[in-house]
Amino acid sequence: MANLKFYGASRMVTGSCYLLEAGGLKILIDCGMFQGSKSLKERNYGDFPFSPASIDYLILTHAHIDHSGLIPKLCKNGFQGQVITTKATAELASVMLPDSGYIQEMEVERKNRKYARAGKPLIKPIYTAEDARECLKFFKTVEYNQQLSLSPEITLRFQDAGHILGSAMAEIWVKEHNNEFKIVFSGDIGNYNQPIIRDPATILEADYVVMESTYGNRLHEHNEDKLDMLTGIIKETFSRGGNLIIPAFAIERTQDLLYDLNILLQRGAISPQEIYIDSPLAIAATEIFCRNTAYYDEDTIRLQEAKGDCPLYFPGLHYTMTTEESIALNKIKGGAIIISASGMCDAGRIKHHLKHNLWRPESTILFVGYQAQGTLGRRILDGEKKVTIHGEEIAVKAQIRKIDGYSAHADQSGLLRWATAFKTVPKRYFITHGEEDASLTFAKLLNERIGSARTVIPSLFDEYVLGDETVTVKVESPYQTAEEIRHKLNNLIEQELQQNNIEQLQRLLCNLNKIIEDYQQVYNKE
Repeated sequence: MANLKFYGASRMVTGSCYLLEAGGLKILIDCGMFQGSKSLKERNYGDFPFSPASIDYLILTHAHIDHSGLIPKLCKNGFQGQVITTKATAELASVMLPDSGYIQEMEVERKNRKYARAGKPLIKPIYTAEDARECLKFFKTVEYNQQLSLSPEITLRFQDAGHILGSAMAEIWVKEHNNEFKIVFSGDIGNYNQPIIRDPATILEADYVVMESTYGNRLHEHNEDKLDMLTGIIKETFSRGGNLIIPAFAIERTQDLLYDLNILLQRGAISPQEIYIDSPLAIAATEIFCRNTAYYDEDTIRLQEAKGDCPLYFPGLHYTMTTEESIALNKIKGGAIIISASGMCDAGRIKHHLKHNLWRPESTILFVGYQAQGTLGRRILDGEKKVTIHGEEIAVKAQIRKIDGYSAHADQSGLLRWATAFKTVPKRYFITHGEEDASLTFAKLLNERIGSARTVIPSLFDEYVLGDETVTVKVESPYQTAEEIRHKLNNLIEQELQQNNIEQLQRLLCNLNKIIEDYQQVYNKE
């Protein structure tokens, strides 16, 4: 029988990592970094809950660090298989992963200076920039709609996820003995009608679906509202004499902003401004976007043809590559738009721009992307009056604004649109990649929409057996404490009761003896 194990993005947004064991192969879908709170980020330093050397294939849905960020660690620890992804994702990963390694080296160097002064043990980065470059030799590219046979029993095909350039949904067909089924991994499902890239592909058939739920409890603003909001925020900030600081993910979010700023300039809605992209990674990613025009949607192709060159370049746009150029931006007191990474404000040059602008009432900090729990961006967005940046306490007096319309994730409506397009309702939807409330809300709504209880919200380390009408939950006791198992049991029972999912609750109770045995085994160890 085929097994599906959840090693990340389970009742949380980051750390995407699923292990499918089927047809004699071990296939990892994504190998992402955990982001957010200190306890979550510490998971990045621990051992993998599987042997990296035993993995035959890694299917990479897209280049974002919460999906790709631990690939260099995987390779460093023995992985010798193939990383299968699209051409655009491979190109983006070739700049993102070394950049991630470099940031880790810099952060560890800074922390070790403090630890050395305090007499504490020094630490090592999870991986270095060189480790990241070394892992790129394992990448193999496949384009959308191209079927790839991984073995006589396993076939893979990518569909466009519409999330970022090159992002993919993975369709996997499995043949085992007399059993055949199809499982779809959605990756991150894109926001419909966003600029540059095409809308998410519609998939009509699947037996099992593993899908994200980042915005499962929220709706986005419409695109025109988004442009009006951006125009208003720019004008208000400059009228106060301040700077507009935008923490933005280097991939897709930065390019979406550039596209919209170009549109506003062409419409005359704003005057030519001093606009700075202060992120070497974002600059490199923008060049990759401009090279990969085959991934563009029709509107972007028309804009490029009318303009005669890449629609992400325009007058007044400046790239700051060097550290010296970045530092010089701190002298600008007003009239500048500074777009910088990281998007959640946890690392990189954005922290310096926040340090120089957060305390200024005339400036504005504009959030245009998801802020995970525990990140600096989330704390600012949630209204903290003081934050610590590089060891210094900074008062938050700037205007704090947010535009949800820039999200590269589908909202609740978009997720439902994608999930209900199947001709026959899948046997199970595994709802992942969302904070618990978002996943629970979306699962309940999806059950109501399809008219039956087909959703499961896995917890970390859950394992499911696929291939027939039953889906069995197991507890991976070697990786959990008794408290985590107690919490899991409460969550599972509460979830099924809330959804009036009697069938799944009966299956859960049938497996209760096995769960209790695992619980007792772990409890006795403790």
